[in-house]
Amino acid sequence: MTYRTADSKREEFRKYLEKAGVLDTLTKVLVGLYEEPEKPNDAIDFIKQHIGADGPDTADVEQLKLEVTELRQKCEQLSEENAELKQKVCNLAYVYLSVHSIVKVNN
Repeated sequence: MTYRTADSKREEFRKYLEKAGVLDTLTKVLVGLYEEPEKPNDAIDFIKQHIGADGPDTADVEQLKLEVTELRQKCEQLSEENAELKQKVCNLAYVYLSVHSIVKVNN
């Protein structure tokens, strides 16, 4: 019974890896290493370099996350500044209209 449970768990995990594309990616990297005319001294380093070759570098992702955070803060700051400036324009328009109506009444 334990043997069947272990086999079914193994099979379930294999299907998960296959569905996620892990098996294809590992196979491509290992085939690339196999076909490499001059084998690298550090096979692990070769695998690390080639396993994420299709995706963004972790450092790039972190830099982009930081940039997004900074841009969101800047956007919020500019929105607040925009609201303040709109209020100033409204206040100035009110003052202008008030002064303009006083001048008309006096003339």
